[in-house]
Formats: sequence, C-alpha cells, structure tokens
Amino acid sequence: MYDSLRENLSYFGLYKRMFKVKKIINSQKVYYGNDKEQYFLYYEPLNVNSDKVVIWVHGGGWNAGSPVFFDFVGQCIAQEGYRFISLGYRLSPKNKYPCQIEDVCKGYCEAIDFLNKKEIDTSKIIVSGPSAGAHLSSILCYSQRWQKTLNVDISKIIGFIGVGGPYSFSGDMSLSVKLLLNQLFKKGYDRKLGEPCFLMDKNHIPMLLIQSKHDGLIEYSCAEKLCEKANHIGNECELYSVVDEKNTHSWYTAGMFLETRKENFGLDKFFSWIENL
Repeated sequence: MYDSLRENLSYFGLYKRMFKVKKIINSQKVYYGNDKEQYFLYYEPLNVNSDKVVIWVHGGGWNAGSPVFFDFVGQCIAQEGYRFISLGYRLSPKNKYPCQIEDVCKGYCEAIDFLNKKEIDTSKIIVSGPSAGAHLSSILCYSQRWQKTLNVDISKIIGFIGVGGPYSFSGDMSLSVKLLLNQLFKKGYDRKLGEPCFLMDKNHIPMLLIQSKHDGLIEYSCAEKLCEKANHIGNECELYSVVDEKNTHSWYTAGMFLETRKENFGLDKFFSWIENL
C-alpha cells in the first residue's frame, strides 16, 4: 500500500518535470498506417557516437501515452549519441488486442525500412520499452507465433531491454493492472496469446529486465518469471533490481530519463548494458 501511494505522488512529479525539458533535438514524424496513432518519431543525434539504433515502444497502460508525450525519452537517449525511434500504436479500450502487437510489429518493420532508405546501418538494433511498452516489445522480440503471423524479421535485433513490464498474468496483480487488462482484451479472448511468459521462444537476443522492488503497480515477480522462463529455454537474461524507494512505477519506467546517469543507477545500467553489447 505504501508503494502504491508513493506511485501516485511519483506520477504527478513526473508530469511536473517532463514539461520543463528543453527540446534540443527535433524529431521527424513518420506514419506507418492510416490511424492517427500509427506513427513513429525519429531522432537524429546532434553528435552520433554509436552505430546502434534504439527502437522504443512507449508505455501508458495500453490506453494512454504517445511518442510525442514521451519526447523527453527521445531527447535523453539521442543526447547520448544513439539514433532513436519512438514507436506509437493504437490504444485500448477502443482498439482491442491484438491491434497493439500488430501495430508494433508493422511499425518496427516500417522503421527498419525507413532507416535503410536513409542509408543508416540497421545491423545493431536494440528494442526497448517501459511498462505496457515492455510487454509489447518483448512479444515482438521473442514470440515466433507473432513473428511468423506478422512477417517480422528479428535478425537485426541485438538486445532487448524491458523496464517495469507486466510479463505474466498469473499470480498477484494490482487492481489497476486487472482493470487495464480487462480494457485491453475482448471478453473470451485467450489472454495467453498476449502473455510474454507464455509466448517466449528461444532465440539469439540477450535480455535486460529492469524492475523495481517498490513499483507499486507491477509485481516484481513478473520480471522474475520472465527471466526464469528465459533461462529455462536457453535465452540470455539479466535481471537488474531497482531498490531505491523513490523508484515507483512511473519514475523508473519514465522519470529516470529526466535524470542523469550519475543521479539514477537504473538509467546508467540501461546505457552501460547497451554500450557493452
């Protein structure tokens, strides 16, 4: 209960700070579908210092958020010298799953085509996302079922980072998560087709899961279960535990990108892991 209250305060703190971020790098908006939510933003760093590209799937409980809303994440990652794509998708409850994973897969493919047309190296792609974005991007990376159905080539992906994701639908869940899942799935839909722990298959992509002990929304066991499944089938997985009490769900999944690497150990882990790939 204490962490849940801290999460509510953290959420408002995030709003207060994010609108003060200076827009140093302009983004390019590219639509990959006819819906207003089917687009991505591309950020070209002022000083590119890496041949790796980060493709980010935003969070927001599947029913909120957008690449524009999370512009501060793009500013942060691009200022580290990485080309960055922030991927949007159709939101619930208007659009039920699997619309979201269909969009993420289509958007990913369109983003790779976009980069290739700009003659940008696409051989070192890192896929990442927070919260609902971690859920969707993990399915993109590890589900052969959806990769085959939606014709997704994951050969260019060299790493996945999930931050605060709901990877398992079994066990204890907060009331908020239960309500969000009820909005996401149609009544009677087999939810295992949207559950990363069930869908994960063996492949070449190493995984970093960043999960807070004080999330207040997503149970820490979600990351433990996904990491256990990964290890069981032979996938490489590292679970990084965020232990600072200030890092409730909103702060460490989004707010950490408002801080510096020295200020936030989770953010430093995020970048150092990418650097070492």
